[in-house]
Amino acid sequence: MTQAGSPPGFTEAERWIVETALRERWGGDAPAPEDVEVEVRLRPTARELTARPALYFRQGDCHFLIVKTGDRRYRCQFFYSVREQYGTGIEEFDDLADCTVTLLRVQADQARERARAAEGG
Repeated sequence: MTQAGSPPGFTEAERWIVETALRERWGGDAPAPEDVEVEVRLRPTARELTARPALYFRQGDCHFLIVKTGDRRYRCQFFYSVREQYGTGIEEFDDLADCTVTLLRVQADQARERARAAEGG
C-alpha cells in the first residue's frame, strides 16, 4: 500500500455538495455520509493499492462510495454485496456534483431493474 501524495480528506464544501444531492434524492431520509479510507488502484495496470479518503453512505440494502483520488478527481461505486458491485461507466470525474448525481442516477436505474427482475418481469 502506498500513501505518498494522498489528497486531503473531503472539505466542508465537498461534503455539502454530496449531502445536498442526497437530500434532493431522499429528502428527510437521506443518509449521512461517513468519512472512511479505502485502498484503490490509481491506474488499471497498477499492482499496488493506494489509500485514499472516501465518503461512504448506505440507503436500504445499497452501499455507496465516493473516493477522492486526487485534487478535483473522484471515483464512485455502489454495491449490494461483494458479488453485486456497480460503477457508473465513467472511470473518474473532475466534478464532484457530476460524480454524485451520476452515481445516484445509475443506482436508481439499477434499482428499478432489480425490482422488475424480482417481480419476474
